[in-house]
Amino acid sequence: MENEDKILGLVKATLGYKSAVRDELLKVIIKSIVDELEIQKRITLKYDNAEHLMFVVDYSCFRYENKGAGTLPRNLEYRLRNLIIKYGGV
Repeated sequence: MENEDKILGLVKATLGYKSAVRDELLKVIIKSIVDELEIQKRITLKYDNAEHLMFVVDYSCFRYENKGAGTLPRNLEYRLRNLIIKYGGV
């Protein structure tokens, strides 16, 4: 829960939100991204790794702003591929 709160705070800061009105939605988005990375992509996330942390934050912001639709931006796609190569499981 501590890691989720840390990510939530960073997502809210990135989006410019100070109230807790959207916290539940953002928490579900964050959880879905963490699950996708760990279960589907087999990436073992390390929350003390800034690369992992900021990817989850940036991907969460993208999902929130685009309501789950749209094409993944190249920078996120590139970073995801690098994460899979560097940290993905077999």
